Amino acid sequence: MDNLFGDLRFGSRRRTRATACQAAAEYAGRWGWTVALGGPPARALVGPCPCGRARCAAPGLHPPAGRTARELPPGAAPHEVRALWDGQPEASVLLPAGRTFDVLDVPESAGLRALVRLERMGTQVGPVLAAPTGRLLFFVARGTAERLPDLLYRMGWDDAALDLVCHGEGSYLAAPPTAQAGLGPVRWLRRPCRESAARPPEARLLLGTLAYACHRGRDRAVATEPAWLAS
Repeated sequence: MDNLFGDLRFGSRRRTRATACQAAAEYAGRWGWTVALGGPPARALVGPCPCGRARCAAPGLHPPAGRTARELPPGAAPHEVRALWDGQPEASVLLPAGRTFDVLDVPESAGLRALVRLERMGTQVGPVLAAPTGRLLFFVARGTAERLPDLLYRMGWDDAALDLVCHGEGSYLAAPPTAQAGLGPVRWLRRPCRESAARPPEARLLLGTLAYACHRGRDRAVATEPAWLAS
């Protein structure tokens, strides 16, 4: 990986390519994740993502339903990364969910409150992404999206109106340094390490705290609404 960028020169397009390639090489080679080539970030996205998924984590950047993005396999070599990005310097870096991990997606304010509480309790938290759309994405064990309704039911949160979704198989995440719809780049709030990349935490360890924070956040939002909006 050390020689991956030795032949790149200065210039905005070159720097974009180098940064994207470097990130893709790290995700595939160091962390063992599948990496997908996404479309160039749009200046603005009009309306929701065409995929129709709730809270899409890569709006406008991934291929339409039924089509698969070009991918790098886990452990991809530097020359494979260069080949994928060759001629597409503005392409986004995407991570397909449902392969090694799923992702719990919550409002930023609720996610930050939950993160502080989880770390105070000594709970091991996996990688966490902060999206410029005001969302936090917590990496959890693969298969969580499928089990989420049952997990919420068992914890007593199944009948609560929570702004909490889970991205699993068939979903894509925009990964740093990708920018979203002219809002700015996605960034790591908690970076991956060798253990958390390969074995993200079980959702049950985080879900209760995240659900409670989302519920409290909703109550606070309702309490501060003007009377004419609440009626």
